[in-house]
Amino acid sequence: MAPAPVAASRPDRDPRPGLSGLEPGVLEAWFAERGEPVYRARQVADAVWGGRAAGTREARTLPTALRAEIDAAFRFDTVAETELQTTDAGQTEKALHRLSDGALVESVLMHYPARPGQRERHTLCISSQAGCAVGCPFCATGELGFSRDLETAEIVDQVRHAARRLAADRRRPTNVVFMGMGEPLLNLDRVLDAVDALNDPRRFGLGARHITVSTSGVVPGMKRLTALGPQFTLAVSLHAARDALRDVLVPLNRRWPIAEVVGAAREHARATGRRVSYEVTMIGGVNDTDADARAMAELLRGDHAHVNLIPMNPVAHTPWTASPMDVIERFEATLREAGIATTVRRNRGQEIGAACGQLAAERAGEPPAAAVARRRERLIGESAAALRGERSHEPVPTGLGD
Repeated sequence: MAPAPVAASRPDRDPRPGLSGLEPGVLEAWFAERGEPVYRARQVADAVWGGRAAGTREARTLPTALRAEIDAAFRFDTVAETELQTTDAGQTEKALHRLSDGALVESVLMHYPARPGQRERHTLCISSQAGCAVGCPFCATGELGFSRDLETAEIVDQVRHAARRLAADRRRPTNVVFMGMGEPLLNLDRVLDAVDALNDPRRFGLGARHITVSTSGVVPGMKRLTALGPQFTLAVSLHAARDALRDVLVPLNRRWPIAEVVGAAREHARATGRRVSYEVTMIGGVNDTDADARAMAELLRGDHAHVNLIPMNPVAHTPWTASPMDVIERFEATLREAGIATTVRRNRGQEIGAACGQLAAERAGEPPAAAVARRRERLIGESAAALRGERSHEPVPTGLGD
């Protein structure tokens, strides 16, 4: 089925760099070239990272003429417009962000009240690409196809938007997860720059261990992360422990199969001392069998890992539904018996399409009914073949080379 475009038509992208994507030294050099004192860069940074300002007009410490110069050279905010939807009694907020060229991306802010032994949390799920090239069939974003990588500032500004909303109540994001639209390791340079900006105490100042970067299994990117030795959490979207089935659920498995993905994750855990998180979307009658549970237990036995079992959320145009809770709990028990830390994650934001696998801009348009029917028929056939142990002969999705 031909994917709907993320945006039907787009103006040219704004060529001005976003301020939040600049390293501190770049802005200092820009002011120095203009004969301005270096402390001006700190004043701009205070406005960008302070949590409340929406533009240079609110940076009152800067002269009016200098504010105009800054606006001519840079974008204070790379997000042109944002629409908000809330659910779960206000505990889940989905933001639809329109970028300067009309591309649409989404972020989700989830609030968790304090409880015994745990502080209040405000976890933000952000996007790294407009659309996605991986094409997992249980994920709505995959239907959009791939549009483009996000700039560093376009990634970071999703966090700044959430920070401005929270600042009104003297709160701020406590955790950031790269689990929104896109495959982060296919935009790795900009994702790493965004992580640096979020972690830098001179900028956003969020501890590395409060940042999670997810991947569907881009092995070269995983190896690069291991070489860098970061302290943020690596999450791997696993979804199946048998190659035949994962070929269907995560198409890039045809390029980097399970043994390579888990091997790279295992090396990452050894090198960094950080536990790897594995995400498994539980699909009724597809990947939730006792055989799948045993295969996953054998695959991960003895690893420094944690498994999150996530009931599949409703996603249009798929023939599948979530596994029953008793089936998920039996799967969990099998993993726990093998000594693997396992959690069943409860879904948030289903009503507004903000839950795992549901992020897709509604304005992309509805595909033709005949195309939907063909896709559903194909998925039924492919999953049935996978359950018989037959490997997929479909080509690797475009954009997933070495």
